[in-house]
Amino acid sequence: MSITEEQAAEAFQAGPPVILAPGPRTTDRIPPPPNDVWELPYGTAWVYHGEGNGRLTRPVLIADGFSTGPSDLSLTWELLEYGPFPLLSEIRRRGRDVVLIGYHERSASILQNAEAVMAAVIEAIGRRVGDHPLTVGGFSMGGLVTRYALAKLEADGIEHEAQLYYSWDSPHTGAWIPVALQAFAHYTKKLDPRFSAQINSPAAQELLWKHIASWEDKPATSERRLAFLRALREVGDWPRARETRLIALANGPDNGEGNGVAPGAEAVTGKGPAVTGTELRTQSEGDDQLVAKLRVVTIPTREIRTGQLPDIDGAPGGTLPGFGILADALNETPGFGVDNPIREHCFVPAVSAVSAREPATHDDLYTPIGDEELEESPFHAVKFASQSETHTLATEELSTWFLDQLP
Repeated sequence: MSITEEQAAEAFQAGPPVILAPGPRTTDRIPPPPNDVWELPYGTAWVYHGEGNGRLTRPVLIADGFSTGPSDLSLTWELLEYGPFPLLSEIRRRGRDVVLIGYHERSASILQNAEAVMAAVIEAIGRRVGDHPLTVGGFSMGGLVTRYALAKLEADGIEHEAQLYYSWDSPHTGAWIPVALQAFAHYTKKLDPRFSAQINSPAAQELLWKHIASWEDKPATSERRLAFLRALREVGDWPRARETRLIALANGPDNGEGNGVAPGAEAVTGKGPAVTGTELRTQSEGDDQLVAKLRVVTIPTREIRTGQLPDIDGAPGGTLPGFGILADALNETPGFGVDNPIREHCFVPAVSAVSAREPATHDDLYTPIGDEELEESPFHAVKFASQSETHTLATEELSTWFLDQLP
C-alpha cells in the first residue's frame, strides 16, 4: 500500500490537531454553573462562591495554562476536581471562592494573557465583600502569567492585595518539548501546519528552554523567550510587595531521581507506509546525538542531530505524554501507524518549577535540591512531589499542602 502526499495531507487535516497539552476531556461530568462570569480583556473568568459565601469574600484566583485555542474552563474544572483529589471542592469547603481565569487564545503571548489576570485581580478587589486578601496564581503557564501580572501591577503602582502568590509546576527557568517532537511538527508542516503552529506560537516560544522554528534549525533560546525574560526584569521579576508570600509546587522530587526514561531510546517508530523510516528518540547528552530520523510519504529520510543538550527527557519533574499524544494521533491517521514504546518525557524539570537552576546540564537536572539552595530562591516555601508525576496533577500530597498555605 502506498500513499500520495495529497492523500497524506487530506488524512492529516481530517483529524483533530496534535496538541501537546493536558486534555482532552475524559469524563462527561459537567461542572456546576458558575455563580458569576466576568468578561475580561483577552479572557473570561468563572466565579464559584465558597461554602457559606453569598458573595465574593475570600478569592482564590487560578489562571489557566498553555494549549491552543480558547481556554476550556470545563476541562480546567475536570482536571482540578475530578482527578486524584477534589481540589476545587476543598477550596470552597474552606470558605474560599474559586475564580477560574481562562484566555481567548491560550497560545498567545504571556504578556497579553496577563492582561486578563490583571483585570481579574482588579475585578475581584472591587466585587469582594470585606477586606480578606487575595490568593493569585496558576498551573503551568498560569504561574508565569500571574507572576508577570502581579509584578506589572506593582510596577504600575496598583495595589493587588495578594497575600499569596503560587505557581503549580510552572516552568520558571524553562519547559521542555523534545527536539524530536518539534522537528516532526515542522517536517510535516506542508501536510498540516497546525502542529508546527503550536510549537511556533508566542506562548510556546516564551515557555520553552530550547526551541526550533524549522526542522533544520539548531536548538536555541527563542528571541521571544529572551524578550519575555526582559519584560519580567523590567517589572521586577517577581511580585515584591511586603505582604505577598511566594510559594511553588513541583510535580517532581527534590532528590535528583529521574522518571525512568532512558536517553537515546526509541520513543516513536513508524510502521505505516507514510512514515516507514521515521524514528523519534529521547534526548541524549553529548555532541552529534541522533534524536530523530524523519521520512514522511516520499520524502527521503532526514537525520536530526543535537549537541550540548542534557538527557532531559528522563529528568525529575512533571511529565507530559508528548510522544504518546503524537503517536495516538498518527495511529488514528490512515497510513501513519507507529509503535510507541515511550509515551512520556519530562516537561517541567523540578529545578525549573522552583526556579532553582537553568536545566542546562545533567548535573543541573539531577543533583538534589538542598535547603541552602532553596533559601536563595525567590520562594518563601516550596513543596515537591515524592516522585515524578503527570505535569500539574492535583494529588492529595500537593493539594493538602497548598490548602494549608491559603490566607
